[in-house]
Order: sequence, then structure tokens, then C-alpha cells
Amino acid sequence: MNKAFTKESDSQDDEEEGALPALPQGTRNYMTPEGYACMRAEFMTLLDEERPKIVEIVSWAAKNGDRSENGDYLYGKKRLREIDRRLRFLTKRLDIAEVADPSIHYGKDQVFFGATVTYSNAKGEERTITIKGIDESNSLAGEVSWIAPIARVLLKAREGDELQLMTPGGLEQIEVLEVRYPAPKAAAID
Repeated sequence: MNKAFTKESDSQDDEEEGALPALPQGTRNYMTPEGYACMRAEFMTLLDEERPKIVEIVSWAAKNGDRSENGDYLYGKKRLREIDRRLRFLTKRLDIAEVADPSIHYGKDQVFFGATVTYSNAKGEERTITIKGIDESNSLAGEVSWIAPIARVLLKAREGDELQLMTPGGLEQIEVLEVRYPAPKAAAID
């Protein structure tokens, strides 16, 4: 059957975008101001720069005749679908985003969204993590999502608190050593 007569499922495309975890039902998409700005910048770049370039290439390639063997046309259409899928995903995430500035907690010793927390386990091993939004956390940089098990245990704890964390290896005792927040940005002087 000719590929022109097959329907590609939009729901299948959205499922492929599932590289990021789904938000828990009924919760907001908490993000830091930097995370929101980064996601918004990606959205605008795709919409204003990349998509128009690909549309132009596809339009040019379509004028060249036989589309079934036209690599520029086929690749361009595929890339256009990828861009549109990402734009839909970003639109959904940005629409439900709730920007929470962690600097409002600067100087406090209680763990809230955006905190950088140093804790130790019973063996004395220390670890430092920063609690961020689902769409912006990067485990390689020591960042965890606010829905991660460690973040859920740490939220609302204070320096010196001893907590119990359920790990694959069993229950682990941890102690909060330090809680830090970014300093508030200085107001711009006009």
C-alpha cells in the first residue's frame, strides 16, 4: 500500500515524547524561572527559526516532482513532524507550568522546591542534590525532579533532621546536613 494512504497516529507520536516522566495526576508543572526561560526559548527557536526553514525546504523539494524518491522532501516531512510533536509537547508543558522562584527561601534551613541539599547516609557518605522541575532536572548535574523519591522524603525537612528513605536495597537512614538556595537577583537599576 502506498504510504500516502496510511495514517500516522498522533497519540503514538505523543507517547514517543514520553522521554520525560508524566506529571502526577492533578499536580502542577513546577519549574524554576531559569527552567521556564530555557523551555520557552526552545519553543520560540523551533517555532520562529527551525520550522520555517524546514517548511521552505519541503516546499522547494515538492516542486521538484516525484516526491516518493525525493530525499529532501521525505526527510523534510519527517523533520517537520518531529518539530510539530515537540512544539505540541512544549505547549502543553508551558501551559501548565507554575514558576516557583527558589531564591525567596534564601537563608532558610527548610527544604522546599529549588533547594540544594547535602545529606549523608548511615555509612557517612555525603551527597548533594538540587530539587528542580520534571522538565529541567539533570541527574548528571546532581539535579532531581521534585517527584523523585529522595526529593519527596527531603521536602519540608530541616537541617539536622534524620529521615528514612526507601531504596531498592531497603530502608536507609539519611541526615540533612545543609540546605542552600540561590541568592535573590538584585533589582535592575534604571
